[in-house]
Amino acid sequence: MALSVGMDAPSFTAKDSDGNTISLSDLAGKTVVLYFYPKDDTPGCTKEAQSFRDNYAQYQGKDMVVLGVSMDDEASHKLFKEKYGLPFQLLADPDGTITKAYDVDGGGYAKRVTYVIDGNGKITYVDEKVKTESHAQDILSAMS
Repeated sequence: MALSVGMDAPSFTAKDSDGNTISLSDLAGKTVVLYFYPKDDTPGCTKEAQSFRDNYAQYQGKDMVVLGVSMDDEASHKLFKEKYGLPFQLLADPDGTITKAYDVDGGGYAKRVTYVIDGNGKITYVDEKVKTESHAQDILSAMS
């Protein structure tokens, strides 16, 4: 069972595909779309990432930060980002720390769940029924 709306989002610190350290606390004051997905460069995960890529300007226009999280490592994320021209950060969670904290551990992979976290660190929206091809637009619609 995923975390619920109204809960404090678990804090995290992770490396992105470029080896930069990103913490939730660094993003205080911004709305964060934290989407978990099973594996880099697989069909559904690619469609979902492309959905965020294709709608990224709208997220930037709303001052929303998009972060993808899977249990892949930094090198895998770097290749995935470069292959599909992804403009947002992918966080490496190889030991599953973030995946477990957000209760989306599928047993060695992250379940496909998205959390929207407000600038105060509260979860304001949870999507457990992700449609990969339209996911980014679905989140934007839900946030309007």
